Amino acid sequence: MSESLALDDEQLAEYLRKYLPQFHGSLVSEKFSSGQSNPTYKIQWADGHCVLRRKPPGVLLKSAHAVEREFRVMRALQDTAVAVPKTFHLCEDESVIGSVFFVMEMVEGDIYWQPTLPGLPAPVRTKIYNAMCDTLAALHSVDINSIGMNDFGKPGNYFARQINRWTQQYQASETEQFAAMNWLIEWLPENLPLDDGSAALVHGDFRLDNMIFSPNDQRVLALLDWELSTLGHPIADLAYQCMQLRMPQGDQLSGLQSVDRGALGIPSEREYVARYCAQREIDSIPDWPFYLAFSFFRFAAILQGVKKRAIEGNASSEHAHQYGALVNPLAEMGQQVAIGE
Repeated sequence: MSESLALDDEQLAEYLRKYLPQFHGSLVSEKFSSGQSNPTYKIQWADGHCVLRRKPPGVLLKSAHAVEREFRVMRALQDTAVAVPKTFHLCEDESVIGSVFFVMEMVEGDIYWQPTLPGLPAPVRTKIYNAMCDTLAALHSVDINSIGMNDFGKPGNYFARQINRWTQQYQASETEQFAAMNWLIEWLPENLPLDDGSAALVHGDFRLDNMIFSPNDQRVLALLDWELSTLGHPIADLAYQCMQLRMPQGDQLSGLQSVDRGALGIPSEREYVARYCAQREIDSIPDWPFYLAFSFFRFAAILQGVKKRAIEGNASSEHAHQYGALVNPLAEMGQQVAIGE
């Protein structure tokens, strides 16, 4: 672990004793190896534990690594149909550990890192994917006014704003020129669907390994990693999820492109989208290729930020350089789906 990511356990313990009634004594922190953006740690003390999530150290891009937003959205969702960890405390005093952080409940359960779900029987795989789809539909069905989140983002023109935001983020972290990425930056604004007024709380990074499942009945026990959440168009989350079905398998890209999903019990894109639409009582999704192309563009822009942080020595994951190498392949996939290949 980078020295800049190590926590001062003694100083942290002194701080937590003031704000967490369940905490007492000394603590030991251990950084989780997963997580590309916001470093995350298990905090253990004599008779309890929790999870700490922080902004990375160093100079950060504007609006990136918004752990404050993560804390707020999880707190707002506590009593809804969307399973999230309990949140305990947000610390905005950077002097404590060197950056803003929050602490939350540690949820015990299964995390599946491979979308093929190796070693599981087909019916269990089906239950997991169905639970994931139903969780997404439940999230997009939450009444944002009733949970006090109606000011969590700007209404209308979601994709126009997102394209502008991620273009700026990408260009601010650009390390080399990619023709496909430049093509998407021009094509996406020119092919925006008409704004249909849909607005929901969107997760922003909705994927299998951002969920904890019950080992017994494959229920979603917690949806994690809300850094990119906002108010926006719900189909952005759905397309991002389905993007994985189209990506190839590789050392870092865990896609399902060439997998016999029927034999494994994993739904096809058509089946997954149909289940989502049925849950939300909508008929169809026009302009589907645009939403997929946008998802590839956005994911490539995110990984370009990971690549830049790796070059500067501030990346949270030891695999950050490998993820950075995916920027151009993802952009090329986005271009291909946009032009119908």
